Amino acid sequence: MQLITTHINADFDGLASMVAVSKLYPDAVMAFPGSQERNVREFISENLQDDYDFLTARQVDTAEIDTLIVVDTKVAGRLGSFADCLQNPNLKIHLYDHHPGNPGDLSGVVEKEENYGSTTTLLIKILQKKNIPFSKKEATLFAIGIYEDTGSLTHLTTTPADLMAAAYLVKKGAELDQVSQFITHELKSSHIDILQQLQKNARKYTIQDIPIVIATHSLPEYVDEFAPIVRRFMTMENIDVLFALISMGGRIYLIARSRSADVNVGIIARDMGGGGHPTAASATLNDITLIQAQEKLILSLHRHILPQPIAREMMSQPAISVSPETPISQVKEILTRYNINSMPVCDEDQHLPKPLSTLAGIITRQVIEKAAHHHLAHRPVSDYMTTEVITLPFNATLADIQELIIEHHQRLIPIVENDLIIGVITRTDLLNRLVNDPAHLPKNLLHESEHPSLEKKRNVNSLIVDCLERNMIQLLQTIGNVAEQMNYNAFAVGGFVRDLLLKKQNLDLDIVIEGDGIRFAKTLANHLQGRHRTHKRFKTATVILPDGFKIDIATARLEYYEYPAAMPTVELSSIKLDLYRRDFTINAMAIQLNPIHFGMLIDFFNCQNDLKQRTIKVLHNLSFVEDPSRIFRAIRFEKRMDFLLSPHTKRLIVNAVNMELFGKHHDPRYFNEVKIILSEENPLPAIERLAQFNLFPYLWPDLRPHLKIDRRFRHILTQAHNAISWYHLLYLEEKCRNWIVYLLAIFGRSGQRELKACCTRFKESPKTTEFLLQEKAMADRAINQLARSSTYKNSQIASLLEDLHIEGLLYIMALARKNHVKKAVSLYVTTLRNMEPELTGKDLVNLGYKPGPRFKTILATMRDFRMDGLAESRDDELVLLRKHFPL
Repeated sequence: MQLITTHINADFDGLASMVAVSKLYPDAVMAFPGSQERNVREFISENLQDDYDFLTARQVDTAEIDTLIVVDTKVAGRLGSFADCLQNPNLKIHLYDHHPGNPGDLSGVVEKEENYGSTTTLLIKILQKKNIPFSKKEATLFAIGIYEDTGSLTHLTTTPADLMAAAYLVKKGAELDQVSQFITHELKSSHIDILQQLQKNARKYTIQDIPIVIATHSLPEYVDEFAPIVRRFMTMENIDVLFALISMGGRIYLIARSRSADVNVGIIARDMGGGGHPTAASATLNDITLIQAQEKLILSLHRHILPQPIAREMMSQPAISVSPETPISQVKEILTRYNINSMPVCDEDQHLPKPLSTLAGIITRQVIEKAAHHHLAHRPVSDYMTTEVITLPFNATLADIQELIIEHHQRLIPIVENDLIIGVITRTDLLNRLVNDPAHLPKNLLHESEHPSLEKKRNVNSLIVDCLERNMIQLLQTIGNVAEQMNYNAFAVGGFVRDLLLKKQNLDLDIVIEGDGIRFAKTLANHLQGRHRTHKRFKTATVILPDGFKIDIATARLEYYEYPAAMPTVELSSIKLDLYRRDFTINAMAIQLNPIHFGMLIDFFNCQNDLKQRTIKVLHNLSFVEDPSRIFRAIRFEKRMDFLLSPHTKRLIVNAVNMELFGKHHDPRYFNEVKIILSEENPLPAIERLAQFNLFPYLWPDLRPHLKIDRRFRHILTQAHNAISWYHLLYLEEKCRNWIVYLLAIFGRSGQRELKACCTRFKESPKTTEFLLQEKAMADRAINQLARSSTYKNSQIASLLEDLHIEGLLYIMALARKNHVKKAVSLYVTTLRNMEPELTGKDLVNLGYKPGPRFKTILATMRDFRMDGLAESRDDELVLLRKHFPL
């Protein structure tokens, strides 16, 4: 049985979500785990009784449930008797919810969770995307679900998505008069009596300087519609935080509302066995008295409402700083002298406190020590300081400080008063504040090398199902199963994960193994009946499947560099350190593939935020010093993905270029990155970016007298792009290596010597070097000859171009200044090079010609006659044959 259900005491969002999700599971049955709110029961009776069969909990045999579809909750305790099915073997759970996740929540093979104002909104977006139809009556129900949970789109939890979903439903026929009828809560006389009792029994508490009202009441029987009474009470008394405890029918019901950012009632309700949002939540308590419930609530409030210290109480002062010109060696001494791990960099060397306008950046011990390791101790600290620094006022709250240090990984916060830096708050200061309450001590306050950090995880199973082909999903599951059998952990990493989150296809599958990656690759290759290649130095391997698909396997590793721009030395490590060594934050996420945790996204460094903001950002300040080839990748990603380099990352690129790291080692990685850039669909923006960072002199120093980023150069590259695009539209079988066309175009105004010097400097293979030199030589000769006249015969054009490959032909089109040259190449590519005479060697033998070298001359001449229009048929060729080659 497939069962669709929601939480006990179902509201309109629960009902609407059940009906909406039934569109995705047409074979499932719907059943409520318990009672529903009175308005919900009335709506079902008046509008849905004949359209849907809603079962009761008693009508469902939980042992028969193999797929449980839960909407509007993830809490097992709110499923009533349906929670019994959670013990069923091989049970599949599908979750659709808009409430924030909490430890202990249910997990499922499908998890759709968005921070919208209602779960109905989430499902409407899915139905809209899949173009699944629904009736006007259903549209009205869906609208009621959204309007009720968002307070008619006025609650603080309302998002733009809720408004857009409501507009879509109106467009689909939702009747707003019915919406108004069922969400308008006019208080009855009996409700007025309850309201007065709540007012009478209300008591005000002050917890951590925050006023909180707790109201209690007892009733002999259950009464519907208590939430509107609480809302009216809150409005009448202008209360910011209200907890109502009502004893009805042997149970205690908690209704919580908050308009204060300092009180998250969802967490407190969760502590009481319920759940909800930061602004609205509820819980049901059994086997407890009203007084006990009140005591439990007050205890929870004291536990979860923390003091809000101001920055002035936490900061270290004075703020010891250095000037941007200070050498790294001296900065290291200052850090040691004062026993600190980070400090501001300020433009002026004067008495403290210093003006905020002098703040240039911050520097950390980790960066200093790494720079010293690379023999950069003589460099000024300004080269490697972090320039993107956020300051806080002296009265900033703990929440402000935690957000910067934990969420944004800023290791030091300058504290400002009257535009003066009066002190700093470090991670250590924050630790000292929180250490007396270990339950609330974040685990990721320290750097990765200092302390295990809090893993930021979320399940992306639903994204995997929506975006990947079935065979790819099965392959990922197989990788996870093989790893599990070997007691390894397997992760998909890098661009595959990045593009999955962007909902883009990426078939470059990189796998990291916590274990022996080479041994795993051999086992996986045998399991998939494929083969493998290994690279023992880097502990990597490639598995090649029978259909040619490749899987790159790496051992989880930490790379370090012996000197700037060196090849990395590899040490075994964990997935966290493996991700930290990667080039950019957007590539530093992983998805676990082991069966138990399949689809779990791991993001240690808040990378998802950079992905949402479309920002290319390095993970550490010496990233480009250690591997300058990352600069080319940064530019490639920026232009391919239409992202932006962060200001700090741009500054680090400029610094690396100024240090002339590219001139020290002619690493083939540089040229390989350039090849990838030149292979992009449109590399022109990236080439322009290379020029902006003054990288051309390092890539092609031999071109300095010739290469200028002028209008002519841009025109040549644009012509190359147009020629390649034109060729691709022909859909011919011969593949074109785009990078060769662009590279030849870049060297278009230079000679063979410069091109050969480039290939030698970057250790290009002899085969490719010879190909480039030959293509350029033949193409340059052809350009010069074709430019002399526009009256060449077709056979003469073919003779000039026949030895060229497609890359050389397109290079001619890029360099040609005269249209008749481009037309000649176009004619040759599309027509002439595939033209052959109808007569064959066998025909010549049958006609009495003696086989020999003469045959080649005869057939070539016949082809020329056909190209030039002198022979249009076999008979024409026979006439010309007898005339020019008599027996």
